Amino acid sequence: MLSRNSPVEEARAPRWRARSRRATAVVLLALVAGTELAAGPVAAAPHAADRVDGVWRLDGYGTVLSVEDGRLREYQTTAVSCLRGDTARRTGQAGNSVIYTGDDTTVYRIRPAAGKAGATLHFDGSVGDRRLRRLPALPARCTEAAPTGALATFDVFWQTFEENYPFFAAKKTNWQTVRDRYRPRVYDGMPDTELFALLREMVLPLYDAHVGIDAGDTGSFAQSRPGTMPPGPGLDQQAQRFVEQHDLAGMRLRTFANGRIGYARLPDGTGYLRVSGFGGYDGDSPAYARNSAVLDETLSQVIRPGLRGLVLDLRINGGGSDALALQIAERLTDPAYVAYAKRARNDPIDPGRHTRPQPVRVRPAADRFRYTGPVAVLTGGETYSAGETLTQALIQRPARTVRIGQNTQGVFSDVLERTLQNGWSFGLPNEEYLTPSGGKTFDGEGIPPDIRTGNFLEEIANGTHDSAFTQALAVIRRRAE
Repeated sequence: MLSRNSPVEEARAPRWRARSRRATAVVLLALVAGTELAAGPVAAAPHAADRVDGVWRLDGYGTVLSVEDGRLREYQTTAVSCLRGDTARRTGQAGNSVIYTGDDTTVYRIRPAAGKAGATLHFDGSVGDRRLRRLPALPARCTEAAPTGALATFDVFWQTFEENYPFFAAKKTNWQTVRDRYRPRVYDGMPDTELFALLREMVLPLYDAHVGIDAGDTGSFAQSRPGTMPPGPGLDQQAQRFVEQHDLAGMRLRTFANGRIGYARLPDGTGYLRVSGFGGYDGDSPAYARNSAVLDETLSQVIRPGLRGLVLDLRINGGGSDALALQIAERLTDPAYVAYAKRARNDPIDPGRHTRPQPVRVRPAADRFRYTGPVAVLTGGETYSAGETLTQALIQRPARTVRIGQNTQGVFSDVLERTLQNGWSFGLPNEEYLTPSGGKTFDGEGIPPDIRTGNFLEEIANGTHDSAFTQALAVIRRRAE
């Protein structure tokens, strides 16, 4: 499966699936041009459909797409494999984009370039596009039966990381040495439990929360940076009770968006906005359009005239959709600005080569009240993924934003979700999110705060005061004077 983020955090699934899983993810169709999704296949304008038919390779992402007769099929490729991925059917057209919808409701939009050699791929709910290059035919390996067995499975797993993972140098990991150490232990016919344990052992030292394995009934693997905890409903509820008792003097938060967002207006006019994830806002619909609408309604109720300051609490945030995260940034600015730039590793041999950085912009929300006063963002090691990309976007906010707490988790990329011959799946990051000036990435170390305070989880456990919240109120009140 191609990498993309998902607005739905799945509490029982591996953490990386909260950023990648398409079956629960983005996107019943919401055409920006106003075209409705029909119940069956819709004939696109002949010239547009003809121009997207053919075989395409993505720039980066290890993926080939075959588009023919109103069907799209995905192939996941490495130097040693080509495995079939998802399929989609043509369902419409919006402007010059031909639209395909997968069985899992993922929506692909392919926009052909002026010539026949190139095109652009977009997923509803994504903040970026992906470039496509036309191929004369499917790679030969994609027309052959894939080898099976534990050795072949190991080789696909190792090779996928070898060709796509961008952070081996930063993690001080020699991936070739990892292969030399573990491959001799693999043999066809080895029990699934042994193979799973071996693959897990290989990637454990990366301590990357966007690396995970789903081995079905055999087991699953996900992790977080040492010294941090994966966000989840239990921790989220515990944090909310602590905030209500210690920070809000017993005042209950108003909750919105299926309980994922909480808000309180303090007596002095300061707003406290707590967001535990970017998605799952409508329990009845995983559609990106519906999640976006619920978030828009929520923000209209809490970001209102009279706000004298805003504390944005992202300390227990499991991530989700970057596009939903940016909706908050769009309510906090008048001028448009570049939040960050995205690039993906696109050379299977050289990990230093990437796609051209694609700027991602924050555009002020039209016809909505926008707050441009002081903002304090609370962060910590349990601030994940889209919670981090929002934090990164607010670094560039024209009206100064202060970050208070501790470093975020340090995982930004969408998750490249891959399948294996034996039916298992795994995920890994293949992108970098860069600062607009200097091209810095915060992967691994996380985004540091401007003001460092105590560990929020320790303060919850000890029942002590909330040092980050106290600092945030002090900073906001000084700036509001």
